[in-house]
Amino acid sequence: MVKQLIYKLGYALLTLWGVVTVIFFLFTVLPGDPARMMLDQNEDPEQLAKVRAKYGFDKPVSTQYGYYLNDLSPLSFHASDHTNYTSLTSGKYSATPLFTIGNTTVVLKYPYLRESFQKTGKPVTQVIAETLPNTIVLAVSAILIAIIIGIILGIISAQMRDTWVDKTIQIVSTLGMSVPSFFSAILFAWLFGYALHSFTNLNMTGSLYEMDDFGEEVHIRWKNLILPALVLGIRPLAVVIQLMRNSLLEVYNQEYIRTARAKGLSTYQIIKNHAIKNALNPVVTAISGWFASMLAGAVFVEYIFGWNGLGKEIVDALNTLDLPIIMGAVLVIATLFVIINILVDFVYKWLDPKVKLG
Repeated sequence: MVKQLIYKLGYALLTLWGVVTVIFFLFTVLPGDPARMMLDQNEDPEQLAKVRAKYGFDKPVSTQYGYYLNDLSPLSFHASDHTNYTSLTSGKYSATPLFTIGNTTVVLKYPYLRESFQKTGKPVTQVIAETLPNTIVLAVSAILIAIIIGIILGIISAQMRDTWVDKTIQIVSTLGMSVPSFFSAILFAWLFGYALHSFTNLNMTGSLYEMDDFGEEVHIRWKNLILPALVLGIRPLAVVIQLMRNSLLEVYNQEYIRTARAKGLSTYQIIKNHAIKNALNPVVTAISGWFASMLAGAVFVEYIFGWNGLGKEIVDALNTLDLPIIMGAVLVIATLFVIINILVDFVYKWLDPKVKLG
């Protein structure tokens, strides 16, 4: 188990290095001067030169790439020269020095995602820390809706195969997979937040935390979670229904299910004790993929509903070309995706001991 975990972690680090490389070079070749973006298109040559020197924009691309990897790495190297970009005296890092070799100090630190171009030097980690929890709450709520309702409807559909109930569930789930999230978001916001507002008491827009009318206290508004969670959960819900139905029908044809029926076990006992666990493997695969993609796919839903999460922050950063926030957000989402996939491998092992992690 330990050997397999080390293998998985090594593979994850290699994957993240590839993501970092693609992100860096993709945004480095974009037109525009980062120094001018930070100074709001200021043309003062002296100020531009200072900013370029401070953030290493005056160096070759290969050197900038090395700086970026050094910023992200928990184990990093820093020069004693105060004018060097990697100097610890700049205040960028909160680090623990380990040892010094010549003019270079090796330190242990948290990954540094740099500073926002548009938010007056606000650290990207702070921006993500303020918005990511809201996105996680939204994604977890949506995936719970998809899991609970999807598994129940999938079981019902399998039990009532080829009846009008089964066909109705299949039509609804197919429709759910076909409708884009941004269209569902607009439709739900207008229908339940505007047209039926007097009955639902739901708002078209709103986030998890809102200020009161006097601007003095922040309150949690759970009702603002309902519409975006439903919209975000529609497509994975449809997928879970289809997979659960088909997987359960396949399990029903296995010999041990026939044996259980021959012993006189009830349908409920067969589903609970024998069928459902063995039918969950493809569902777990779908859920893990959808949960990770929700962190990125929530962009349109958050923006339409005004949900102050990482997705809405990405849209705002794209509008202002705030590259550090875009790069940091994509990297965080990729990291969560890798972590989720590693955890899912161990869930497979629990569901089916015949599955080998290697």
